Amino acid sequence: MEEVLDLYAAEHSEEEPMICMDEASKQLLRDEQPASPMEPGRPVREDYHYERRGVQSIFMFFDPLRGWRRTSCRDNRTRVDWAEEIRQLLDKDYPHAKKIKLVCDNLNTHTIASLYEAFPAAEAHRLRQRLEIHYTPRSGSWLNVAEIELSVLARQCLDRRIGSVAELEREMDAWQKQRNAEASKVTWRFTTEDARVRLKRLYPQF
Repeated sequence: MEEVLDLYAAEHSEEEPMICMDEASKQLLRDEQPASPMEPGRPVREDYHYERRGVQSIFMFFDPLRGWRRTSCRDNRTRVDWAEEIRQLLDKDYPHAKKIKLVCDNLNTHTIASLYEAFPAAEAHRLRQRLEIHYTPRSGSWLNVAEIELSVLARQCLDRRIGSVAELEREMDAWQKQRNAEASKVTWRFTTEDARVRLKRLYPQF
């Protein structure tokens, strides 16, 4: 826990940015009957019948200091999926960064080994040299700032029926463009010193 809190309190340059990542899922639901449009004095009304269209895995990469985020959706959240997202982060999102300090939970797919499963050894080695992973502790995913941004995405964009992958991609793309244009950031105030007082029960007792 203190490793992540110290990381949040540290200075981060453009050459070595701190990026937080998290994952979520979204069930795709398509209306069987078109919703009744909004009218004066009456909200949109939708039929309770719907068709399940599968589930998409959502990836969130968030730079809380810069106010930048990237969302994407995939059919799965395997080691290969994570590795491909990491390569995009390193090569396309931050191609000039010398090293990225990545905050994520300790899911078994979030490891350097996933890079070697997805890519030839030389490519995996190239990527790992620019990646420094910092894990949140077990039962401590609330320490990941990307979880906050996923909550914003869920409330502002995903809290309704979305019936196809294409529609989901369009909606998330529009949402992230607006958030990035606003450069919406997160200011983290919970420090290591705060943790030693407020979460004293989690520390060994001598």
